[in-house]
Amino acid sequence: MREVSLCPMPQKMKKSGRIADLGRFKWIKIQSGFSQALKKHFISFAEKHGILFSEKLEVTSASPAKGNVFIDAVIEDGKKGDPQRFTITVTGRGIRISSSGEAGIFYGLQTVSQLVDQFGSQLPDIEIEDWPDFKARGAMLDISRCKVPSMKTFFDLVDLLASLKINHLQLYTEHTFAFSAHEIVWRDSSPVTAQEMIELDAYCADRFIELVPNLNSFGHFERWLKHPEYKHFAECPDGSTTSRGNRTSSGSTLKPDAKSLELIDSLFEEFLPNFRSGAFNVGCDETWELGQGWSKSQCDKKGKTKVYLDHLLGIHKLVSKNKRKMMFWADIILHEPKYVDDLPRDIIALNWGYEHGHPFEKETKVFAKYGVPFYVCPGTSSWNTLTGRTDNCIKNLINAAANGKRNGAAGYLITDWGDGGHHQYLPISYPGLLAGAAYSWSLKSSIDINISEAVSRFVFKDGSSVLGKVLFELGRVHEKTGMLPGNSTIFNHLLFWDMSDRKLIEKLNVKDMETCLRSFGELKEMLSVSDYRFPDGKLVKEEILNAIRMAELGVNKAVSGLGGKVEKTQMRKDLQKIISMHEELWLARNRIGGLNESSGRLRNLMENLK
Repeated sequence: MREVSLCPMPQKMKKSGRIADLGRFKWIKIQSGFSQALKKHFISFAEKHGILFSEKLEVTSASPAKGNVFIDAVIEDGKKGDPQRFTITVTGRGIRISSSGEAGIFYGLQTVSQLVDQFGSQLPDIEIEDWPDFKARGAMLDISRCKVPSMKTFFDLVDLLASLKINHLQLYTEHTFAFSAHEIVWRDSSPVTAQEMIELDAYCADRFIELVPNLNSFGHFERWLKHPEYKHFAECPDGSTTSRGNRTSSGSTLKPDAKSLELIDSLFEEFLPNFRSGAFNVGCDETWELGQGWSKSQCDKKGKTKVYLDHLLGIHKLVSKNKRKMMFWADIILHEPKYVDDLPRDIIALNWGYEHGHPFEKETKVFAKYGVPFYVCPGTSSWNTLTGRTDNCIKNLINAAANGKRNGAAGYLITDWGDGGHHQYLPISYPGLLAGAAYSWSLKSSIDINISEAVSRFVFKDGSSVLGKVLFELGRVHEKTGMLPGNSTIFNHLLFWDMSDRKLIEKLNVKDMETCLRSFGELKEMLSVSDYRFPDGKLVKEEILNAIRMAELGVNKAVSGLGGKVEKTQMRKDLQKIISMHEELWLARNRIGGLNESSGRLRNLMENLK
């Protein structure tokens, strides 16, 4: 019998070795008390898989007088426990899915769907008992760094996440919500409207996903503070000097005073009613300028972390007034861990870190010590990379899951950012999203999943397994350069590199660059023979190809800088092709707002190639 391939892999699975031949079965029996949303999922299952059976699959809430029951789905009366937990039995008499809650029935149906996708109507005789390691398993998508997805892209992503048993979604928001009184802030960004958020919230809920509001409320306010109308709210209204010595023209951090609280209170009142979730991520990370401007005297007297904490508690009061549980990014409070003990216990700290060696073990113990609820928040390692960072991604996700589980994390949130113009395409994030979903559900049983094959099978429906392998290996090519900058790849640095500054290429050599170019050529050859049976297969191929083109251009710039034979004329032609495809591919999944800024960074490279 073929190996059973599921994602996530179940916590417990017992195979008899027998085959259950269910091809002549007809009925899917569900309970009349199921919600309309859950009933629709069973109907969709019947429509999707019915072609595999001798008779059309039909859904019923009655006991059919004629014909065999293929699936019997039951919420067990009086059974208490985790409503996400479920059991599945597959025998020659049919399939039974049972749980104490609708979520468990839904997740059981996803597992059965994967089994039918793999085996058709000739299913393995099997028993599955399954439950999640983390009750909250989430993904966070950055919609504030230029790229705001279309509603279709949102819906498609929600469907994918739901199939992988993700039950929590956040959209990282700075300025891309259409606040009625602040059009100047979002005018050119194609924001998500209140009506769209309500529609997306309902779509998520129907798939057992909680759409959690996310609005940065302290740091990362530069999209607001650059406008004269909001300048007076800034800690440093005229900008500041960054830790790297660069000078900013405007502020990015709100000053921690009553006026700032009044502003965000008004935003909360318009933003939050569009969500049914009882949680709310207020951000508050990377408040870089705190203590450099308006609050300098306070920070000198009390300490920067204490000033931060006091203002955070003010935000907490506003969140509580709106009857929500506050989430916040925990990087600043961890500067002085003693202040964790001063946090309210109705708060959730979001412990983030994106490198494979991030000290999740040390940091999660801090929150556990003080009894503060927390999530672990690793990332997809896609941003500022063009091509991904596969090995870092997998190790980072496993590190977070292992230490989060060990020290009692309440949830697991996979983050996907878009820093620097959001030049990576959505498929670059798929390996991280899939792996994170698997590890957050069942780390022990899923840790050995072949991620490249799983991406092909469960994301792309690629019978050749090529696309998953291409993405997986593409995210490894950067390691051949010997340079592994944090939160990025050398390819991204080289693409945007000013060729008059030779520091970046001092440790590179032409031989390694040529090795990377050969690897890219091999991956493009693999793409040419891959199977595109899924709806956006052609789009995915073009997205991967343009990611490779961008990385190749960066490498060729390095080769040229190192004295290799690469003509700038050809590089300019390559850049023109990249820009044209980037704009076309952007609009295939995303709104037009932010595109000019993203492609503008690419256009600015043309001058450097003269």
